Amino acid sequence: MKRNKKWTFMVLGFMIATMLILSACGVQEGSDIPEDGPFQVTATTGMVGDAVKNVGGKRVEVTTLMGPGVDPHLYKASQGDIKKLDDAHMIFYNGIHLEGKMTEILDKISKEKPVIAVAEKIDKKDLIKTGDNEYDPHVWFDVDLWIQTVKRVETELSNADPKHKEDYQKRANDYIKKLEELDRYAEKQIKSIPQERRVLVTAHDAFGYFGKAYDIEVVGLQGISTASEYGLKDVQRIVKLLVDREIKAVFVESSVPKRSIQAVVKGTEKKGHKISIGGELFSDAMGKEGTVEGTYVGMVRHNVDTIVSALK
Repeated sequence: MKRNKKWTFMVLGFMIATMLILSACGVQEGSDIPEDGPFQVTATTGMVGDAVKNVGGKRVEVTTLMGPGVDPHLYKASQGDIKKLDDAHMIFYNGIHLEGKMTEILDKISKEKPVIAVAEKIDKKDLIKTGDNEYDPHVWFDVDLWIQTVKRVETELSNADPKHKEDYQKRANDYIKKLEELDRYAEKQIKSIPQERRVLVTAHDAFGYFGKAYDIEVVGLQGISTASEYGLKDVQRIVKLLVDREIKAVFVESSVPKRSIQAVVKGTEKKGHKISIGGELFSDAMGKEGTVEGTYVGMVRHNVDTIVSALK
């Protein structure tokens, strides 16, 4: 009996010691997010990572898997990426099948830690439907819609780290004000292009939300996903449009090979219509880290200014 009591006290003592150690290390009850100092967040795309950085501030250390020029439609996670996902306290991704080849991995990890698809709570009526229960994932091109994803980031960070909820709310509100200003800027600048010239021709159909939000017709050589191949008929269709409507510029994308648009340019030249490449747009990836275009606001402004300069 005495041995049993002694064993019970030993076990109880061990449990108390363990709890004290965890408390000293700053681990919140029910969570492995540290109370002090930054915690690790992994994001898939630059746009998502930028939203988390703006809302999380110094409280989070954000690792982004897909850098400049990377196509998320075709992206496959490497072993190094798996480690970054495993090491993260939280994971944020776009969703709506943008990161199609990572879905299985993200679903599996979601059983162990918070894995949040920032765009998947946007009201379906605000999304562009592409098929039965399928939607265009490129929601960041409508700044007003992207504000909804920023609010989602703020909610999820606050839920996971309630001690710093007020900080997240303040940073989110400050950032949203900047995005509202950006939304007004994009609308005003695109409206300065004469209506008959307001046609945006790109390599793939990534700018649907941009066109809908800012009243510019958008035509893509490829479909919503770059996984779909373009053919001769697609090139001929675009060439006819450019010649018939006397459009003077087309655009390449930073994350899509330029050969597709170059084929269109050659096709119009054969028809006697001179057309130029109006510039490079950031579609599925932002610019290099440390540059203006390496932020969401800078990327959108760059796109707007490039389009206006070429088409006005």
